[in-house]
Formats: sequence, structure tokens, C-alpha cells
Amino acid sequence: MTSTDTDFFHSFGKRMAKLRKNLGFTQTDLGEALGLDQTAIASYEVGRRRVPLSLLSPLARILRVSISELVEEPQQQGRRGPAPKLQRQIEQVIQLPKSKQKFVSEMLDTVLQSSKD
Repeated sequence: MTSTDTDFFHSFGKRMAKLRKNLGFTQTDLGEALGLDQTAIASYEVGRRRVPLSLLSPLARILRVSISELVEEPQQQGRRGPAPKLQRQIEQVIQLPKSKQKFVSEMLDTVLQSSKD
């Protein structure tokens, strides 16, 4: 992972943990709701593992936020405008059938892996 990726997944994990705790859920509770074990949730929350695209929609639904609230850094007051192109694309990918989501996820993994070299 690049340092930008690492920073993103650390901040994503912190947001995820905060939202989970605000709802009074344990890592085990959240894992059960997603069909995962507690260690997977812990790994996501500390940024050690990347959250698959296929989990974003169910995760956002369980945490009672939009996908953009889950993925994006909170914006400063007064900054409004269209969603970034990548965010709109992620939301479109989530609407695809699982097989196509998997294809996109694998393609992204390949691109991200090659960018480390």
C-alpha cells in the first residue's frame, strides 16, 4: 500500500469504529451483521486490511450512514459541491451484480498493487 492508501484506510477505520461505537455495537456485533468475525472488523478499524467494495453498502446501511459519509473525510463547513468522480463511480459499482463488483475489485487491486512498484 502507498502512504496515501495507508492514511486513507487508517482514517476510514477510525470513522468506522466511531460510527460503530456511537450505535453501541461491539466489533463482534458488527462482524455478525456482516458475516465476518471480530478480528476482520478489528483489522479494518486499524487500517491493517482493506475493506472490500462489496462491503461498503451493507456496512453503511448497518452503521446508518450514506456510503459517502463512511468513505469520505468530513468536509469543512461551507464546502459544498458535486460528489467527487471516484465517489460517484464507487456508488455505481455497488449497484452492479456481485460478479461485476468482484471484477472491478480485482481490477482495482491489480492497479493498486502495480502502483507500489
